[in-house]
Parts: sequence; structure tokens; C-alpha cells
Amino acid sequence: MLLRKEFLEGIRAGTVTLAFRRWRRPTVRAGGTLLTAVGQLSIKSVESVALDQISAADAHRAGYESRESLLDELQHRPEGDIYRIELGPLRPDPRIALRETRVLTEAELHVLRSQLSQLDARAVEGAWTSCTLDALRSHPGVRAGDVCGLVGQEKERFKLNVRKLKNLGLTESLGTGYRLSSRGIALLSFLRSEANARERPLRTTNSPSFTR
Repeated sequence: MLLRKEFLEGIRAGTVTLAFRRWRRPTVRAGGTLLTAVGQLSIKSVESVALDQISAADAHRAGYESRESLLDELQHRPEGDIYRIELGPLRPDPRIALRETRVLTEAELHVLRSQLSQLDARAVEGAWTSCTLDALRSHPGVRAGDVCGLVGQEKERFKLNVRKLKNLGLTESLGTGYRLSSRGIALLSFLRSEANARERPLRTTNSPSFTR
């Protein structure tokens, strides 16, 4: 469920407390939450309604100047049912608190590593998480279209993958491009140290032995 900037500002100001959508199937549920550019929005209820059940007061609560302007927008898409979404409290984006964590315990690092492994396992293109973290560490603030080729991903797939990392608090969006958060930097350092530790025994084993 996408919300335009003017509606997000109304939600933040407390003047927009309702939304209407025409959907084949709801994309939010009662009791759930929605991450937006202004914070995490709670969803109180989602119910199917008829057009004649929408009042002028409902339209104003949804951020529209009139009932007619809301109905016009809803009828632009002829397929699906009309849903009335009652909006709840707006809370801070939990990803912000995550990415500002500077010190991670060893247990937290192992959990994050496991989460990255799960993302890699589900990806049809193969493992992508570590190389994406590496690319963002080396190229902060660079356009997605320029970085995606470095990791062998199409632009839209790359942006989707970065959002998955952002959900774990590992990346931050900038005006242009992205960068690793403090949490992301800590995890990448941990992954590199693990990789180095795995390589050292191999070099020792393969080293030639000399006898006198």
C-alpha cells in the first residue's frame, strides 16, 4: 500500500486518519503495520465498503477536499472491491534504531549472518548479500544504476535487494544512492574476519614442508 507525500504529511500531522483503496485483495491487514517514509503506521481495521457508504467526512479524514474527488480516484481502477482502512498511531521507523546500533554482540552477529544466508538461499540469482554489502561499503552515495553492475544485478533487482538489507538495519538511503549503516559496517567486518579465519588453515595446510 503506497501513500503519496501529501497524505504522509497529513498522517504525520494527525489530520489524515483514514484511507480508501480499490483492491482485488487487500495488501494490509487489521492489526498489522505499514512502513512508510515518515514512520511505521499501525492499521486498525480493513473492511470492504460500497461507494455509497463513503461520506464527505470520510473523504476529509482521508485527505481529500471533497467526496467527489475521492470517488473519482477510486473509479479510475474499475477492477476490485473498495476498502476502508482505518489508520492507527504512527511510530518511529524501527529500522532507524537498528541501523544506529554501533556495537553488536556475537549472538546478534550470528543471527544476522543466518538471516543473510536465508536471503541468499531464497534468491534465484544465487548468493548476493555479501557482495552487495561490499559494494555499498566501497561506493557510498553512488547511483543504484552505477553500482548494480558491480554485483551483477539489474537495477530494480539491486534496489529490491538493498531494501531487504535495509529491513535488517544494515543500509541507509541517501539523496543519491545508499551507504552501510553502523550495524552494516559491524556485520561486514565480522563476515570478513570469519572469511579470513577460514582461509588461514588452508594456506597452512597447502604450504610446502621442508625437512632437514
